[in-house]
Amino acid sequence: MNSIINHILISMPHMNDDLFGNSVIFMCEHDKKGAMGLIINKCFHKNDLKELKDNMNKESSEILNSVSDVYLGGPVLVDRGILLHSEKIYSEKSIKISDDFFISSDKEILLDMAKNKKSKKSRLFLGHSGWSSGQLESEIQNGDWLVQETSPDFIFNIPVKQMWGLSIQSFGLDPLGATSFSGQA
Repeated sequence: MNSIINHILISMPHMNDDLFGNSVIFMCEHDKKGAMGLIINKCFHKNDLKELKDNMNKESSEILNSVSDVYLGGPVLVDRGILLHSEKIYSEKSIKISDDFFISSDKEILLDMAKNKKSKKSRLFLGHSGWSSGQLESEIQNGDWLVQETSPDFIFNIPVKQMWGLSIQSFGLDPLGATSFSGQA
């Protein structure tokens, strides 16, 4: 399978997992060693976020307070922040995913973002999603995920609550689980 970096994974309607059901995941890494992505359509609930803030240092709390929404990137390292951002706030400490996307977990970049709010084209995530070697490929072959190219417009401008439905419908699938194709006997 070719690398699916800079693509999104769309969970299939039959996926009943509490975390990954109805998820859209932006893929940041994918090679023979494994894969890493960020769930882009699930925000932390205010109560959960308050509990996290209460257990953080002042700088970390300041970062979380600077953004309107904090996203649950996945179950791995939920105590670590990752900023997905556009090239407009690129720095040497950011990792380039593509010409349109960069990620950073550097505290200086996160604090700078918190103070200056340089770009609306950024999202702050806590945690990430990860797969071991061959695991994601197996899940895709099993029909758990659809893979689709994406754009900054989709990632940063489509309302979170609409992302999964729009993505699944783009394949002609009904978000309730049935295909939208029908025929005559």
